[in-house]
Amino acid sequence: MLKFIGSRWNNYNNTLRLLHSSSTQTQTDSLFLRISRAGDPIIPVTSILNQWIQEGKDVKHSELQFFIKQLRTHRRFNQALQISEWMSNERNLHLLPGDIAIRLDLISKVRGLDQAEKYFNSIPHTSKNFKVYGALLNCYAQYNFVTKAEVIMKHIKKCASNHAPDLVLSYNILLKLYTRTGQHEKLVALMKEMKYEKMYNSSTFTSLLNAYASMNNIDEMEKLLAAMEVDHRATLDWLVYSAAADGYIKACQFDKSLAMLKKSEQLIKGNSKSYAYASLLTKYAAIGKKDDVYRIWNICKNLNGSGNPIYISMLMSLSKLNDIDGAETILEEWQSGNTRFDVRIPNVMISIYSKNGMLEKAEAYVVRLLEGDNKLDGRIWDRLARGYYKCNEMDKAVHTMKKAILASPQGWKPYPFTFAACIEHMKDKKDLELALEILGACKEQGNFSQATCDELICYVQGEISETNALKLMKGDYHLRNDEVLDGEKQNEM
Repeated sequence: MLKFIGSRWNNYNNTLRLLHSSSTQTQTDSLFLRISRAGDPIIPVTSILNQWIQEGKDVKHSELQFFIKQLRTHRRFNQALQISEWMSNERNLHLLPGDIAIRLDLISKVRGLDQAEKYFNSIPHTSKNFKVYGALLNCYAQYNFVTKAEVIMKHIKKCASNHAPDLVLSYNILLKLYTRTGQHEKLVALMKEMKYEKMYNSSTFTSLLNAYASMNNIDEMEKLLAAMEVDHRATLDWLVYSAAADGYIKACQFDKSLAMLKKSEQLIKGNSKSYAYASLLTKYAAIGKKDDVYRIWNICKNLNGSGNPIYISMLMSLSKLNDIDGAETILEEWQSGNTRFDVRIPNVMISIYSKNGMLEKAEAYVVRLLEGDNKLDGRIWDRLARGYYKCNEMDKAVHTMKKAILASPQGWKPYPFTFAACIEHMKDKKDLELALEILGACKEQGNFSQATCDELICYVQGEISETNALKLMKGDYHLRNDEVLDGEKQNEM
């Protein structure tokens, strides 16, 4: 049996180091230490705050803002949202526009876009300033809602001065959205507008490189890179050459990509090392440079503060290289090390097994995880269901997908192609009872919009014809037509 280290959720050492170096008062340190130890997102932090107050102690608005910032940094969004709501509900603190903007973002991440929109509509008009509209723009961008993002961008332009730095940030968000969703005509028009309005900063150049790469316009990408190398406004850091490497990878120009990665590697420095090397791992893997992957991995192991994200990147890299033995070795190293349990790592390993049709290993690993009293969520069952789907074991896929839905957090969505295949299988078998049970759970937990759930229910009952489940789900996933036709997304982990 595989051995896992003691507690699943340990202290966040990086956060605590930040805390010790901060200028906050000693009592703030004590309260935040209590919060930081509640590493499991299931543990409510409101009880910790209430206990603090019952002990006759107080907490300032600025301190709560600090707590929220640190929790967001470590992706503990649920607990950050709890503190945000406690600020107004229990302490009756007046929320500043920045507080409102952060809460809007947290609601979107924790409870979904529908709830974020409801919260936005409840905000008094006098409090809807530039920051709040900017937060809503970012929410729409995260969910790839192009039309809604464009409407909000118009509001942002009205309430921001032409040269406000934050307006540049909003332009950059829209630029990335068009790039991500393949809106090439809109992308070109926006780039012209940004140039005309002088709406750009150093990060814009990197976004533009990514935009040209997404359009497979290598000539323009190379022209921009050459211009950046002589433009004092452009910051030539590891991200710039990494973006250029992505463009060459997409164009299958691997020799040029390798040259960019070597330049990128030479510019890695400061606090970004861990993140930068994790990124390079996956890019070296994408061009088949196994020796470089292991070379970077050995560098990563000697970095202070490198932890689970590095293991995730390494496992994903080895998956690209089809190095299953290497992935299992890395997994064993993680399990025997002093790292806290992170369900994302088993998730990746299940994906690797499923991708390669190694279902017995995937099943055995899930059993060991359960025997180790590790808390699993819907994602791991979703990935196992994907393995059954790829191996055409659809009865197992359906029942495992049911586990994924029942164990999923509010608003989470399963892998679309597996879920659609499960719906089709239940419809073909006329297993309406099971289909309605799964779709009823989806509706209750907000996995899909109300309209999509209703259409899928009508579909399995035979009331909708001349379509398929994936087309009915297309809007909730913002799938392009080519993705629906292909029936698979590429590079999914």
